Amino acid sequence: MPSAIMECSDFSEFQDALKNMRRVDDLIVNTLNTTIPTDSFHADSTKACKELQNQIQEGNASREKAIKNCITLSAERVKKYREQKETDSNDIQLSKNLRAEQTKLRMLQVELSVEELVRQRTAKVFTERCRKFLRE
Repeated sequence: MPSAIMECSDFSEFQDALKNMRRVDDLIVNTLNTTIPTDSFHADSTKACKELQNQIQEGNASREKAIKNCITLSAERVKKYREQKETDSNDIQLSKNLRAEQTKLRMLQVELSVEELVRQRTAKVFTERCRKFLRE
C-alpha cells in the first residue's frame, strides 16, 4: 500500500493513491473483455474470473481500510483541535487548523461513499460477465 495512504496528511496525494488503487475497477469492462473474449472461447474463463474476483476483493478491502484509517486519524485530530480550542478560543491558527481538518474529514467521508459506488459498479459488471463461470 502506498505510503501516502498510510499518512493521510495530504488529501490530494491520498486521492491520487486511491485513483491508482482503483485501476482494476476503472478498467473492469476492458479487463473482462480481454480475459473472457467471447462465449465460444472458454479456455480458462473460470480460473480467470476467480483470479479477477480475488483482485477486486483485495483492492476493495485495501482501499476501504485505507479510507477508514484516514477517517479515524482525521476525526482524532478534529477532536484534539476542539479540545485545544476550548482552552484557547482566541487562537486564530488553531481555528484555521480545525476548519481545515473538518473539511478534510468530510472529504474522506465522501471518498467512502464514492468507494461504495465504485464497488457496486464493479460488482454489477463482474457478475454480468462471470456469473456463468463461477457457478460451475
